[in-house]
Order: sequence, then structure tokens, then C-alpha cells
Amino acid sequence: MSLNQNRLALEIVSVEEICFSGFAGYVIVPGIEGEIGVYPNHTPLITKIKPGTLRFKNIDSDVEDIFFVAGGILEIQPKIVTVLADTAVRGKDLDEQRALDAKKKAEDLLQSSGDKVTLAVAQSELATAIAELSTISKVRGQK
Repeated sequence: MSLNQNRLALEIVSVEEICFSGFAGYVIVPGIEGEIGVYPNHTPLITKIKPGTLRFKNIDSDVEDIFFVAGGILEIQPKIVTVLADTAVRGKDLDEQRALDAKKKAEDLLQSSGDKVTLAVAQSELATAIAELSTISKVRGQK
């Protein structure tokens, strides 16, 4: 990948596959402290990723691509962004019914659990399902 002034090399990798490898004009990632907007020449940074929507301007197609990401690490260099996510799914490939089912299951678990560990797991699963549904909503808003 050759680099120039107005683009970033972007790699989005999940546990299962390389989801995207190409160039972006900008990248917006859900970091643990909030959304992180990355443009060329960004200050180097490494941070955790929280469940949410990753967006970027794809240089090749000149459109904004959307992914759902959860967990993992974001590494930013001035011309390179690497997303090493536990989960990364292209927005158009998300399954809304599966996300709704996961949300319902987590809500039910929250209502019935007295165990602190189970409660923490349910809260995490609920946050992930809500973030996934939010990404689906953003994908629909593009159309």
C-alpha cells in the first residue's frame, strides 16, 4: 500500500477474518472513552474498542462504509489505522432479528439474576446488542 497525504491505510481485522484492507479519507471508531475521529497525520494512539459503529470514507468507492465492532484494540499511526476487533461485521451483513433476540435474552437475564457475575455478563451483552441495533439503524439511514 502506497501512502499519500490525504488518505490512511486502514486494516479492520476480526478474530475470524480480515474484514477490510484499503484506504480511507477518515475513520471514526468507538473507543472506550468515546468516538475517535482519525484523519491523516493523527497523533499515534493505542486504545480499547467498545461495542459500536465504525465508519470510514472509503477512498476507492467514495462512500462511507459502516461496520459493527466490539472489543479489541485500535492502533493509530499518522498514516495507518489498524482495528483488531473481537467482532467486526460489515453493517449490511448484520442480522437484526439475531440482535433483537440477544437484547431480549440479556434483558431477561438482568431481571432474573441475583448473581453479580451473571449480572455483569448480562449488562455487557445488553450493551453489545444495543450497539449492534444502533449500527443497523445507521445503515438504514444511509439508504
